[in-house]
Order: sequence, then C-alpha cells, then structure tokens
Amino acid sequence: MRVLQVDPSAFTPPYDHALCTALARMGEHVTLATSRFGYGDVPPALGYVRDEGAFYRFQPGAPGGRARLAAKLAQHPVDMLRLRRRARAFEIVHFQWLAVQHVDRRLLPSGRPVVLTAHDVLPREPRRGQIDAQRRLYERVDAIVVHSRHGAGRLIDEAGVDPDKVEVIPHGAFHHLAAIEPAPLPLPDTQVPVVLFFGLLRPYKGIDVLLDAWRGIDGAELWIVGNPRMDTAPLRAAAPPNVRFLERFVSDAEAAALFRRADVAVLPYRQIDQSGVLFTALAFHTPLILSAVGGFPEVDAAMHVPPGDAEALREALAAVLGDENRRAWMRVAAERAVVTGYSWDAIAARHIALYARLRA
Repeated sequence: MRVLQVDPSAFTPPYDHALCTALARMGEHVTLATSRFGYGDVPPALGYVRDEGAFYRFQPGAPGGRARLAAKLAQHPVDMLRLRRRARAFEIVHFQWLAVQHVDRRLLPSGRPVVLTAHDVLPREPRRGQIDAQRRLYERVDAIVVHSRHGAGRLIDEAGVDPDKVEVIPHGAFHHLAAIEPAPLPLPDTQVPVVLFFGLLRPYKGIDVLLDAWRGIDGAELWIVGNPRMDTAPLRAAAPPNVRFLERFVSDAEAAALFRRADVAVLPYRQIDQSGVLFTALAFHTPLILSAVGGFPEVDAAMHVPPGDAEALREALAAVLGDENRRAWMRVAAERAVVTGYSWDAIAARHIALYARLRA
C-alpha cells in the first residue's frame, strides 16, 4: 500500500519517525512529507522516504518570531495545493497535524481516503473561530485516529464526530530514543534522586502545582526541562533551592541522558488528551507520577493523583522517592506495559487494518 504521511510543521517528529518506520517494516510503501524541524533533523529511518521540503522551506537566517510565522502562513496554502497534486500517487493520505483548520479543510486531497490523527482533540488555547473550524475539518476527513478512549469520547461528545469515523489506536513508546547514545547530562549531577519534568513549559501543565508540591521534599532535586511557552519568571522566583530549570530546546541525545538519570518522571497536567513525554518515559522504564486527567488514567503503569492537588502530589512524590523497591517495581511495570500495550508493530498493524477498511 502506498501511504503518504503528512506533518506540515513537524510538530511531532519522534511520532512521525516511529510510525513510518513501523509501517515500512511491515511492508508498506511510506513517504513522510514534512518541514525541516527547527532544531535539527530527525534521524532518517530505514525503509521510508523522508520527503523534506514538501512544506515550509526555511533555511538558517530566515526571519524569526512574527515575521517567520506570517511567512509560514502565507506559504501554507501553496504547499497544501502542491500536496493535493502529489497525493494522487498514493492510496492513503494520513495527516498527523493540521493547524490552519479554516484553510486546511478546503485544501484536503480528494479521490482517496484521508485520515487525521487528533493528537489534540480540540485546541487548548484556541484563537477566535478555531474550535468551530476544527469541527468542520473533522467533517471533511474519512477517519480520525485518537490515542485514548477519553479522546474518543471528546471527539464524539464535544466535537460532534460520527462515532463510525473514530479509531482508538494507542500512542507508542519511543524505543528509538531509548536506543540512542546519550549526550552528557545538560545539568550538574549532584548524585541525589532526581524527579524530572520534561517538555514544553505551558500553563496547562501544572508546573505551579508541582512547585507547591515540592516544598518540604529534601534529599532530592526537581529538574524542570523544556522550551518555555509562558512567563516562567514567577515560577523560578518561587522555586525552592533544590529545583533546577533548563529552559531551552533539548536534543534527543540530551533527552536520553535526562531520562536515564531520572528516578521519577512527573506530569502534573491540568488537562491533556495524551502525551508524547509520557511515552518517552515509558520507553526508558522511568517510574511515572501522572495527574488523573484525559487519557492518563488509561496508562496502568503509573501512579495517578488528582489534578491540581499539590498535597496529593507531594505525598506521591515522597512515597516514590522514599521507597527504592517501589521504584524498581514501577520500572518493571513500565517495561511490561511497553511490550504488551505500546509496541509500534502492533500500532502499525492497526493503522494498516484501518487503511484497508477505508480503501474497501
């Protein structure tokens, strides 16, 4: 089967890489159309064509900030029209993200099945009219992949999607990140237990709750690592001394070093559908503490706490940090979950079955 995978702005390179590689390993002919990732290229995968430059073609030195965003938006319709022509050579077109909904729904390829993965069911920080445009976009595609039963319920109840168009396929653990050679740790290692918060720093992720929960926890360090998408100055000012911030993009090799070093990973989100950070931690068999929101409760290999509850989170952190046997058990549970529930071969097989049904 000739499959065109599309991630216009390279929002999820590790996911694109893992899914395309697994589909190719199972005998499908896969092309990935994407942009150049802004912080360096994703390692090329054997068995599929990485079609660089099909979308936004920015070279070093291109305008930054608002100018770059405006240029990307202006180029986007041109690239979508080019994609429509190229899509005629494929039997399935599968979009991983479509972020300019009011434009994208009018420019989707025709004459072959179109699939969209709803990594975010509805925009969490919507612009005016964006939610309605997302609903209209869902009407135009033939199937929608979502990573949790919670997300499927939201698609049906909040976005008004026909249940027959919804396909629940779990997110996979990022094995290829766990297999790479780690870089030197980007933070000083003081040889005490480390709790890692990793990923884009955004308000809905509950970093303020985490810092409240951290007060009173001694003999360990909290590392908050990721590119900021919010004003973090108040968080840094209020943080206890045993909290370290690394506010920048982190390479895959640095991420590997961080997750190998971490004794616990924590995701204290206020809202979420599903998270690539969670499945990175699972790939490294890192013990996980998660808020009980969105699709997180569907991941059994983790400890869950009520969202926004700093006291419950503090108790969970203290319990896991204070019990090495419990952490060892949580690592075994994570390893078992990766094998039984989040294998990319199984995920690819479910995608292939979906594609076959749509073609039929």
